[in-house]
Amino acid sequence: MTLDQISLAQFRSWSRLELQIDHKPIAIHGPNGSGKTNILEAVSMLAPGRGLRGAPAPDQARQAKGAGWRIRAQIDDHQIDTTAPPGKNRQVSLDDKQVPQTALARLLRIIWLVPSMDRLWTDPPDTRRRFLDRLTLSLFPDHAELALTYEKAMRERNRLLRDQINDPGWYRALEGQMAQSGSTLTANRIGALAAIMAAQRYDPGGFPAATLSLLPGEGHADDTHADSIAARLAEMRPRDLAAGRSLTGPHRADLGAHWGPQEMPAALSSTGEQKALLLSLILANARALPDQPVILLLDEVAAHLDADRRARLYDQIVDLKAQTFLTGTGAELFQSFGSRARRLEIGKTDGQSHCSELP
Repeated sequence: MTLDQISLAQFRSWSRLELQIDHKPIAIHGPNGSGKTNILEAVSMLAPGRGLRGAPAPDQARQAKGAGWRIRAQIDDHQIDTTAPPGKNRQVSLDDKQVPQTALARLLRIIWLVPSMDRLWTDPPDTRRRFLDRLTLSLFPDHAELALTYEKAMRERNRLLRDQINDPGWYRALEGQMAQSGSTLTANRIGALAAIMAAQRYDPGGFPAATLSLLPGEGHADDTHADSIAARLAEMRPRDLAAGRSLTGPHRADLGAHWGPQEMPAALSSTGEQKALLLSLILANARALPDQPVILLLDEVAAHLDADRRARLYDQIVDLKAQTFLTGTGAELFQSFGSRARRLEIGKTDGQSHCSELP
């Protein structure tokens, strides 16, 4: 499957936008605040969740909160509509039939990198866990449903803990749900890391390969056995009651990364190397999906790369055959693509974005 067309209505700075899409990378340039990232965000809404900015649906409307918006996409013979009508939650339909957001994971594999991720290796563990789960979702489409099941059961268990409920019968069913979904959730994460490491390329002068690991912390978050997860949750109830929350399980996982002959921890690397490592993981993730429809969204990705690394990145993007969208402030950032990419110039007038394709 491929994304053939996307249209936006009242989304962010776009009153309307229609894009025909082919297999060439699309390099989007324009001033800051012109609406470049809004295009990438719209594409990211074709995946489960809140998109690359993580914004609530009402905040994505162009006019104001509660105004509503719509994104429509053509994917081969399928049509996706995702809308946020005024005063309502986001809705998704596939071929005119309403479906849950998780159904989107089975159509396209959408992977993104945005500037806020530059702090990934120094941010708190929950940021790296969300990053890992986004990569995992691209490889295991059931991951979103498992995460929802686990989170729902954990929220209910945490409510019992906060209310100081001691009846074990109330806990057993919830802990069983957490254990069953959590064991597969963890197995998916471990499988994703193995697949991404296997797909990395050794490129020491460009984008380094890394040894990735699922760090369990104090929560035994690398346990893939449902029985032992359930037993640990039952054992931890007294401590969890005191804390008012669940202190063990897959929700405590962290992502570890070391690279180079010295096995340098990612958090101790230079800013440039951390960026290069992130790009390496994103590219490897796409390579790990050779038979799947992959979309890469790379926001302001070239800004902190030298000319050589930019050229290496663009060569790898072209080799991937993934549908790729990139943004940058100037057309010069994409010169080394040559004729291998399409170029869109974005401007903004009276608060409304407009787009023109360059030859």
